[in-house]
Amino acid sequence: MIDISESVMQFLLAFIVVGPLIGAAAALLPAPPGLKGKSPDQAVLRHGVTVTGAILAAAIVLALGFDHDQPSKMQATTDISWIPALDVRIHLGTDGISLPLLVLTALLTFLCALYSYFKMPEGPSPKAFVALLLVLEGGTLATFAVLDLLLFFLAFETVLIPMYFLIARWGGAGRRPAAWKFILYTLLGSVVMLLGLLLVGLQAGTFDMLALATDNGRGLTLSVQVLAVLAIGIGLAVKTPMWPLHSWLPDAHTAAPTVGSVLLAGVLLKMGTYGFVRIVLPIAPDGMQVFAPYLAAFAVVGVIYGSLACLALARPGSKGDLKRLIAYSSVGHMGFVLLGIATMTPTGVNGALFANIAHGLITGLLFFLAGAVKDRYGTADLDTLAGATGAALYGRAPRLGGLLAFAAVASLGLPGLAGFWGEMLALFGAFDPADGLSRPAFLTFMAIGGLGTLLTAAYVLVVVRRVCMGGPRPAGEARLADVQGYEFAAWTPLVALTVLAGLWPAVLLGLTDPAVQKLLSGGKA
Repeated sequence: MIDISESVMQFLLAFIVVGPLIGAAAALLPAPPGLKGKSPDQAVLRHGVTVTGAILAAAIVLALGFDHDQPSKMQATTDISWIPALDVRIHLGTDGISLPLLVLTALLTFLCALYSYFKMPEGPSPKAFVALLLVLEGGTLATFAVLDLLLFFLAFETVLIPMYFLIARWGGAGRRPAAWKFILYTLLGSVVMLLGLLLVGLQAGTFDMLALATDNGRGLTLSVQVLAVLAIGIGLAVKTPMWPLHSWLPDAHTAAPTVGSVLLAGVLLKMGTYGFVRIVLPIAPDGMQVFAPYLAAFAVVGVIYGSLACLALARPGSKGDLKRLIAYSSVGHMGFVLLGIATMTPTGVNGALFANIAHGLITGLLFFLAGAVKDRYGTADLDTLAGATGAALYGRAPRLGGLLAFAAVASLGLPGLAGFWGEMLALFGAFDPADGLSRPAFLTFMAIGGLGTLLTAAYVLVVVRRVCMGGPRPAGEARLADVQGYEFAAWTPLVALTVLAGLWPAVLLGLTDPAVQKLLSGGKA
């Protein structure tokens, strides 16, 4: 930790939220004020790298200046009246729950901008691409930084339009139907969520999330809490996505460009689960307790469903798509996150938050690798990849094959890598749920979730065997291009952090646990 004044911390957080939006506007200027390139297209791509790099640097300094001795305290706060009649305020702040998500978002967006500088997706002018990427970053960062319910909703919605256009204009086959499906599902869910947020704010007399969390539902009747959790939960569950509201996700991932898939899996899905932790758990705890068993049931069904879908896609002759398989795996992994939240225990919620970060690192890396494989083979079809001269990746591009195998085993939860701790803690939370929840029911959910981990290992090993392993490369056949320098630069941080989080989980849990304890106790811890 470094000693930074509160005013500087406030400036850093405000810059992290507003900076990408200013950068997006600048990207659309005739000559964006970034580094000069050999062409206008190269200049605007450099502008994207510069802006996202500055945001990442600010996020790192914010993390270094964060008081790690008081991670439950909201820090770098700004509180300015915006709409006095409704008591809506421009209220920003970060604690041990939101800080890791801010850094993860800034990191993944920078890596996507860097990757796109060397491998721009096919489509219209890079100007619009860079502007949309920066708007997407700004909306996501704001979601994790704002402390007002209406501002949260506005930030939550800001990301929808840029992601729609990234899929529809720069995506692959089937991009337009996939983009429409994404926008319709998420917009409909958001309308319902807005009703729940308005119900809470109007009944409680404030939209301030800290005041509502401190009140811990005491100012809301049980019926209001139940209605609020149902409405807000539907909107958040669509974005997570929770089974059976997940069907937009595989199509969106399959059609999206590589960087779109990385950001969709790495940060956008986290907005839904973050909303459950930041809003639903502390503001309407009694209503959450009513729905917790149902949330857990849907979560473990999603774990099994996602794993079985991946097994079906991985089997020979299925014509399964590698990106689609990774998308279905996200349904399963996010099921563990929802199970941890549903336990309403510090162990389970900490596991959910850890699994959020681990999923962002690992699945972001997987989508980068799937995009690289598709670029080299011209397809992501598993049967084609497995049958390509019988040599597969180990014999044709050994470093790429090794990285894909690493990311795959990290995804299955191998001990020592980031994917292990979150899922284990979520299952431990289900073993002893919060008071008032049925322990036999949650023990059943724990057993079903445990079965899901076995199914996950099964499909991961099948994919690694089919795509990575094979016979020796035939004599005279040229190798595929192995990992390039820009790919190495974009992927190495994710590999390193996956190992670091797996070997030293206290780095993340030391931030989240005090904040979770305070959140679940109504601000008293």
